[in-house]
Amino acid sequence: MLSAGAAALGIFVFIGLFPQSSSVQTLKSIGGLPAHIAGRFEEIGGCERAESGDYFVFDRRSHMVFLVPGAMNGPPRELVGVGVEPGRVLNPSAFDLAPDKTFVVADAPFGQPRVQFFFETGARLGGFSLPQHTAPSAKTSTVFFNLIASVKYSGKSLFVSQPESGTLIAEYSVDGQLIRSFGQLRPTGYESDLELHKALNAGRIVINPRGGFYFVFSGGTPLFRKYDASGKLLFERYIQGAELDDSARNRPTTWPKRAGSGETPFVAPVVRAAAADAAGNLWISLAVPVTYVYDAAGDKMRTVQFAAAGVVSPTNLSFGADGRLLITPGCYAFEPEPGKRLRPERPSGPR
Repeated sequence: MLSAGAAALGIFVFIGLFPQSSSVQTLKSIGGLPAHIAGRFEEIGGCERAESGDYFVFDRRSHMVFLVPGAMNGPPRELVGVGVEPGRVLNPSAFDLAPDKTFVVADAPFGQPRVQFFFETGARLGGFSLPQHTAPSAKTSTVFFNLIASVKYSGKSLFVSQPESGTLIAEYSVDGQLIRSFGQLRPTGYESDLELHKALNAGRIVINPRGGFYFVFSGGTPLFRKYDASGKLLFERYIQGAELDDSARNRPTTWPKRAGSGETPFVAPVVRAAAADAAGNLWISLAVPVTYVYDAAGDKMRTVQFAAAGVVSPTNLSFGADGRLLITPGCYAFEPEPGKRLRPERPSGPR
């Protein structure tokens, strides 16, 4: 059920109709997947570039993962196809590529949340199921309800946004063993409504290449936290800016009672995507088409907007080994700082 708060989604529908500060920097696309290749996919939910130059494309709507050669000398090659059996995916919600070119896909065949790991060839490396109470109940555009919407994969461990565990982040081994969980849930004022409390504590996990993690809350009061590699909280910061004024004014404060367990509270997303660059700066893309950039100390550095075939509102952000930023939809490439490309170090991971 889309309960109170659904009306707030309307403020995100018309791109460009929002207050914007005068200091917004426009970044123009410098490449990425050519249009004749990107146009072959139905809905690019994730596009990441390996150190080899190859692109790994997660096509959410077709329930598939493809490899596009970096030299663009051939058509996309299917790595993972649609299906319920192990080694295939159905109703996928999240994807992530590790530095060693193994990757993970989260899906939910028959409503059972599952994660699977694959080699770069598409061969299945392993996988496991998660508790049934994270099963999907609805999906609207890029907004997922009770799906595994955020996973991060280091090549050794999987990190999942799992507030139903009582913490923000759960770390699993590739064979499904819970290694640890960390990150205290934030107070919401709706602790007596467990489903709503969990929804307001869901968010985007970001592995910081400089070590540790960021956690960016997807809905409710805009906020992010920074953790060290051990899971200790370093600081939290409110996400603020003129572009969020309408969101703040229209944020619901009351929620109707739900008739039963099959109904799910809808929390309109404020944040659509997040990633960290090689310097450890945090990039947060909002439901309105701007992205805030915060430095390692948590101070806002810049407000940027992406221009490709018009203004693009990112649904996914990823930094390649060459330091360039890839965004979806479209799998467009950008220089984070035009004329001053970062020279990324090999990611050290969270540990």
